[in-house]
Amino acid sequence: MLSHQVEDVALIGRVAAGDAEAFAELFRRRHGQIYRFALHMTASPSIAEDVTQDVFLAVMSDAARYDAARASVAAWLCGIARNHVRRRAERDRRLEPLHDGGEDEGVDGVLAVEADALGDLTRAESIQAMRDAVSSLPVRYREAVVVCDLEEMSYRDAAAALGCAVGTVRSRLHRGRALLAVKLTAGAGLEPNEPGSARENRTGASSSPRATSRPPNQTLQSVRNLA
Repeated sequence: MLSHQVEDVALIGRVAAGDAEAFAELFRRRHGQIYRFALHMTASPSIAEDVTQDVFLAVMSDAARYDAARASVAAWLCGIARNHVRRRAERDRRLEPLHDGGEDEGVDGVLAVEADALGDLTRAESIQAMRDAVSSLPVRYREAVVVCDLEEMSYRDAAAALGCAVGTVRSRLHRGRALLAVKLTAGAGLEPNEPGSARENRTGASSSPRATSRPPNQTLQSVRNLA
């Protein structure tokens, strides 16, 4: 266990014993991470603030229930935040980005598309396009992308936060990244069969002047730029 994780566990133990200073320190260390998670999930700063407050209110009453053998403190907190985000979505149907489509919704043909979709966008446009694309993912894929690529959790911690198996995390993350590539391709004005698209370049045909070749991990790196 890393030193900062040991410190988190010690703080949770002190919070469970009623130590107000420990709670303040835990809040200082982790509130930004929880806020970012909620913001990427809801695309609403005000809701993200509410969720963050709810999470730490829950910590005050439930700290004694934390089990270090099951997950890191960060994963435990994100799991609480996930539950509050989902409850909020159930109460507020205006949160269209939290639509949880079927497991294969919009995924047909996705895995054949490479992650070089940003093309001639500027860096600022790229970041905004990526933020919009993440917000539009079905919730199960968005959760995986946010905890694994933005929060950079291990698969074990991600599984604990999302309440599923490690294999499920891997599968959802793979599909989420592929969906992002397709959404960014559409946002850049490229179709898979257009000159300059990923498919065109892969077959060896000449590319359009407006398309530039990018490394296969372009989508992953772009997502991490949002953190």
